Amino acid sequence: MTRGPRRLPRTASALAAGAALVLALTGCTRLDTTSPSTVRKEGADQGTFGTVDCRKAKCVALTFDAGPSENTPGLLEILKKEKVPATFFTLGKNHIVKYPELVKQMDAEGHEVASHTWSHKILTKIDLAEAREELERPNKAIEKLIGKKPTLMRPPQGRTNEDINKLSKELGLSEVLWTVTAKDYTTNDSKLIQQRVIDQTKRDGIILLHDIYKGTVPAVPGVIAELKKRGYVFVTVSQLLAPGKAEPGKVYR
Repeated sequence: MTRGPRRLPRTASALAAGAALVLALTGCTRLDTTSPSTVRKEGADQGTFGTVDCRKAKCVALTFDAGPSENTPGLLEILKKEKVPATFFTLGKNHIVKYPELVKQMDAEGHEVASHTWSHKILTKIDLAEAREELERPNKAIEKLIGKKPTLMRPPQGRTNEDINKLSKELGLSEVLWTVTAKDYTTNDSKLIQQRVIDQTKRDGIILLHDIYKGTVPAVPGVIAELKKRGYVFVTVSQLLAPGKAEPGKVYR
């Protein structure tokens, strides 16, 4: 689960303070992050835009951490009905292992399947050999289920550093943080979760939610409806970056 108030922005002004936020998230002296708009600009001549050109459309990415769980089938039904793609940062132990068919369903229905490590250990607090295992195991499990390795990873609690960057690069993984959080690990109030997301979301937003908490999935229809009403288009994280691509070892938010 991606939890811990100390690494989450509380206000719009906190979101604007990018360098300070990165410091709080990582505990590093310095760590650069790259925005979706920068990736799109740098990749202007690289290829296609997928289903949406986010240079023109007001795009946002809906992401879910730490599943799949017993709540995920209902979430997938909502996303299918609303024709909204999402990016799932799946957890290995007790999740991918317990619900392999849901991982297959995510992929089959056009969602992006990514990694949230094997057992949610804080990567910056363990040695590199253990960190490697935390990243390699879900890669292998996901590839076995859907025929392709994930290229995106979200570090637990958003905590990363230069060593984890280098390891991620070696494993072909890019790190994805977020710009919007409902702190849904603190409440089961679906209306509150919904409002927190709506209040924080701006163009190119990467929305962090968890499909393991019972208050989250009921909030999703309202989030989708209101953001669509405001002109937002939902895409996966990779679509948000197109025609550019996430580069292994880099951190995006």
